[in-house]
Amino acid sequence: MSQSQMATATRQDDASEDTVTATESIQGVLDALDDAECRAILEATTGDSMTAAEIADECDLPSSTAYRKIDLLDDADLLTEELRIRRSGKHVSEYACAVDDVTLSVDEGGVELSVSRTDAAAATDLPHPFAD
Repeated sequence: MSQSQMATATRQDDASEDTVTATESIQGVLDALDDAECRAILEATTGDSMTAAEIADECDLPSSTAYRKIDLLDDADLLTEELRIRRSGKHVSEYACAVDDVTLSVDEGGVELSVSRTDAAAATDLPHPFAD
């Protein structure tokens, strides 16, 4: 893809859908979705938020692998991360699936990836990683 075809992603204010046209961002999402363990993590975190230890247990993964896959999914913006506050003072990150649907389109204008966000992911006030 030529430099002129690469653009940054845009986020529509009235919807929870992102359109990604940057080659690097598209490749990150595709790499994560191509990985069976990443897909298992997305399925496991669709209903409830889970800690890395819970994900490792649920998906039958070694902890180191779970953390690596979580990082890959987080970098691709397919997981949301929040802090679980514990009374003991030892707080832990928990992760939830951030997408409902991913669509890849190819036409003469280039490659485009549309990502529909979950309601919880769309409602966050944090800056979006695909935004400039």
